[in-house]
Amino acid sequence: MSAAPSRSLGPGDRLVIATHNAGKLREIGELLEPFGVETVSAGDLKLAEPEETGDTFEANALLKADLAARASGLPALADDSGFCVSALDGRPGIYSARLAGPNGDFKMAMEKLHKELGDAANRAASFVCALSLAWPDGAARTFRGEVLGTVAWPPRGSQGFGYDPMFQAEGHNETFGEMAPGAKHAISHRAHAFRQFVDACIRS
Repeated sequence: MSAAPSRSLGPGDRLVIATHNAGKLREIGELLEPFGVETVSAGDLKLAEPEETGDTFEANALLKADLAARASGLPALADDSGFCVSALDGRPGIYSARLAGPNGDFKMAMEKLHKELGDAANRAASFVCALSLAWPDGAARTFRGEVLGTVAWPPRGSQGFGYDPMFQAEGHNETFGEMAPGAKHAISHRAHAFRQFVDACIRS
């Protein structure tokens, strides 16, 4: 994939959000709202959800964005993100969604991680996000964001989605599950990657 440093998006441009995850779709939509970009989801366009065969967050984000862009004829933005626990050698990492099973049971997934972590002294964890913007001709750019913190147990809060209730970012007393959306958007892994995307690809 070649980079496309001169390409940008602005008010009125259409962009496919290449996800079938309602939580990601909501967060990305909220982040894009101030820029006037018209968004449509992969689900709305009846695009197939691709198998994530990459071995990194960046590879999976690029795969999803590229397929959506080629299928729709529109630029597409895709996210691949995950929860990485240091004492578990970075797992579940790129397998974060798959750990929750086909029904997206993150309560079960969090309990699995808690059981596996046991009484390990190292509670360090991070959220990682790779964000890829792809164009129908194959040009693409990818951005990475990360936020460090610790595993919280028991899970706290009903905001956000996924593993948010068991992650407490450095310097904060609330889990991502307890934070209001605006507070999370200010510090999250997705927000870090998104700011890079905006600086490189969004015009006013």
